[in-house]
Amino acid sequence: MQKILVIEDDNVICEQLCTRLKEWGYETSRISDFSRVTEEFTAYHPDLVLLDIRLPFYNGYHWCQEIRRLSQVPVIFVSSASDNMDIIMAMNMGGDDFIAKPFDLNVLIAKIQAVMRRSYDMNADSAFLEYKGLSLNTNDSTASYEGKKADLTRNEYKILYILMQNKGKIISRDQLMQRLWDTNEFIDDNTLTVNMTRLRRTLEQLGLHDFIVTKKGSGYLV
Repeated sequence: MQKILVIEDDNVICEQLCTRLKEWGYETSRISDFSRVTEEFTAYHPDLVLLDIRLPFYNGYHWCQEIRRLSQVPVIFVSSASDNMDIIMAMNMGGDDFIAKPFDLNVLIAKIQAVMRRSYDMNADSAFLEYKGLSLNTNDSTASYEGKKADLTRNEYKILYILMQNKGKIISRDQLMQRLWDTNEFIDDNTLTVNMTRLRRTLEQLGLHDFIVTKKGSGYLV
């Protein structure tokens, strides 16, 4: 699960951000001591930072420079200080993007996803597929969720991979069987049912209930 550090002193905004990010499957942490941002950044080791400009003790420009001394982790400035000079300063100090307050949370999520793709090359060939907090490792065929990890059989992995590649889309049983046949695995309707049941049980053991939804007469989706 990718980790996002929120450096924001407005508790209401910070809570809204963390709640929405968790809904999208990100792990989040917020700064507790604004005089020790670097120490908390180092301890948490985030994959992305959301950074306000106006903060107690030192401003966001200062902390972005300090973070850049330690890491090339992507930084998105989120601030009400949003005139052209603020944006230029943010970029010059090492920021990767800027979004002005008040902002639409959906726009912010889109920017986060875009910056993550640019920074970590998260395309179809990535070693991980992630959705709703579930991480599928394509290197070792394991699934992870909230610190728990499970090994998947070849067919379980392939089914989950197909569904996560097409998240939000219904995949028919025939499509799944055809894709599994393409890997030289003999799959009939009964075998698919058995594998789907085992996969769901494995996901439930990780703490994910109803991750795979059955659309009666149509197929499955996540």
